[in-house]
Amino acid sequence: MSPIQLPPLDASSSPPCSPSEVALQRQARRLALLPQVPWLHQEAARRLADKLAPIKLEPTSWIDWSAFLGAGTELVQARYPQAQRWVVEPTEGLRQRSQAELAQGATRSWKTLWRREVPQAWSSEALLSAGHLPDGAQMLWANMSLHAHPSLPALMAQWHRHLAVDGFLMCSGLGPDTARELRSVYQALGWALPTIDFVDMHDLGDELVKAGFADPVMDMERLTLTWATPEAMLQELRTWGGNVALGRMPGLRTPRWQARLQEELAARLTRPDGRLGLTVELVYGHAIKPMPRVKMASEARVSLDDMKRMVRKQDKP
Repeated sequence: MSPIQLPPLDASSSPPCSPSEVALQRQARRLALLPQVPWLHQEAARRLADKLAPIKLEPTSWIDWSAFLGAGTELVQARYPQAQRWVVEPTEGLRQRSQAELAQGATRSWKTLWRREVPQAWSSEALLSAGHLPDGAQMLWANMSLHAHPSLPALMAQWHRHLAVDGFLMCSGLGPDTARELRSVYQALGWALPTIDFVDMHDLGDELVKAGFADPVMDMERLTLTWATPEAMLQELRTWGGNVALGRMPGLRTPRWQARLQEELAARLTRPDGRLGLTVELVYGHAIKPMPRVKMASEARVSLDDMKRMVRKQDKP
């Protein structure tokens, strides 16, 4: 079956707070060159991994979506040590970064002696077309990925297609209260948007259901992060991704503008303890891929992939 086709994004009709696909691609190339995974991504991964504890399902295979920035490999492998891991990266730059790390961590096998067995880092479509997971994976882990795609429905469709029936999704991303203080500063100064509109917990639940998932469970929490200087704050924000809103300021900013921004941040965001504070909202989602339902009608259509999975499901004891 060919990949799910969604209509192309029309930037001219999208609100200014929507993410730019071109800016997201440029951002991914830059983040792939980071010396290490951002602290916030690691913290979100730890909190998302804690939510695996009450889940009784034991996957035998799982997809590590956006593995480098997702920062969850060791956490998930500790929870499911016997499950086979499949690395999938959303962009070529991130795929190459993960492939380099896989090669670095590969061990030599006694069967090959002179060469190492290097696992493969895949793109989404390459893994589907390779046929290694004909029934899909039992779990898809996608930490800090919800805000890193231009279309949430398209992203959900990809995840749904990769999962086996009764497989489950674990995902997270930045929520709408993230950097609200920074947005207030920009608004007060009459500047364009400093961020996109991040994914709301309730919108996430709606999109999961629309994509065909069942029993969605959403959660959110707010953190307050602080920095000693505006420079330190802006430097860390850049590791989170930067501004990819369609309505962001065009072109490069001047040194004078950068100095003005730092002055305003120091004046408006400094807390009583002398540090600058910023809110971060983390949104989490969990859902199951159920057996597809065939609607009763004079003509009913079921994809070939879903039909095969339904037959395999019925054949199992």
